[in-house]
Amino acid sequence: MAFSSAHLNHHQPLIKHGGATAAPPPTPSCSHLNTTSKSETAVDALSSLFHRLPPLLSLPNRRSIPSLPMVSLSAGDRLEWDDLISAVTDFGYFQLINDDSDILFPPGIAEAAESDSLSLLELSEEKKESSFPKKWPLGYEADAETPSFCLDADCSTDSSELNLSSLREFTRTLEKVGLKTVEMLANALGFGYDSTRFNTLMWVNQGVPDDEPEVTNGFYPFVVCLQYQIREQKYCLLTESGWVSVLPRVDSVLVTLGDIAQVWRNGEVKRVKYRPVLCSGQKDGPVKCVTMTLMLTLPMDSMVSSLKDMISDGDKEEEYAEEEEEDGGARSDERRAFRPFSFKEYAWRVYQERLFFRDPLDRYRIKSLKD
Repeated sequence: MAFSSAHLNHHQPLIKHGGATAAPPPTPSCSHLNTTSKSETAVDALSSLFHRLPPLLSLPNRRSIPSLPMVSLSAGDRLEWDDLISAVTDFGYFQLINDDSDILFPPGIAEAAESDSLSLLELSEEKKESSFPKKWPLGYEADAETPSFCLDADCSTDSSELNLSSLREFTRTLEKVGLKTVEMLANALGFGYDSTRFNTLMWVNQGVPDDEPEVTNGFYPFVVCLQYQIREQKYCLLTESGWVSVLPRVDSVLVTLGDIAQVWRNGEVKRVKYRPVLCSGQKDGPVKCVTMTLMLTLPMDSMVSSLKDMISDGDKEEEYAEEEEEDGGARSDERRAFRPFSFKEYAWRVYQERLFFRDPLDRYRIKSLKD
């Protein structure tokens, strides 16, 4: 299954618009002529005020929206990194087009994987609870409207009755895309790449598209998050500036950067705080939908910190190390935006507290003397 290389799609902030508050009406007069005259004057003044409203107070045109960034999976040359760097530093998400012949989705595998996922959601509650390992975050998480499964890269189960071969193959193929994407990021942004560093999770969620997206199951820190687009669907992303909606092309992969990627690059890239969720307004879609989200994250025993390749400056590494030794490491704190922290501690706190109204990374930020 090849990815489409069609033109870009769109995203837009999910904001509610309120009307401007008019000035109080003029005080009534005993004279009918005076009342009419004053009313007309007030209307003229109000009309003039509306025409002078600055652009930020005007109602935006929903059709005039920015484009969803597009990146090629074969962008392995330094000259082709501009689109990737722009996407991650300006947005924290992009639409990935696969023109890499080494990574191909077998025909029909995504649809078959979706069928496997739906079969899981149709199991009885008892089967859902007993068929999967309970080793957090793996396993089944019950919720009235948005039940979910978190599976490992092999889609392992404790039941011999379940056949998830299509979902397993789909997960492995999407994992290859994710690893290639992170390798491109490492080369373009200047941090070390090690494919053995990652842990792969496949999150299968059932949800009901809504005008008001919510953070429910699947709140977990990640490096990158990937969703393959089987059909045209609008997704909502919880960015650092709030919810935005995006409409990726069919056969593309929606890629979002997470907390770990931002720390690795010392705060110089944008991030999305949560997995993509379906927005309302789907065309002829079912009331309940299933999403398959692959997360490249870290093993539980990992420490998270800005990566050395980025902190150092190539040929100046020895010079920098000597200066750092002389000043007792003070220069390191000046250049690092975050202090190192335990991934397990961070993941558990974020998962339990769902800290999406404030930045969960704040407690690890290193404040400069200027702050």
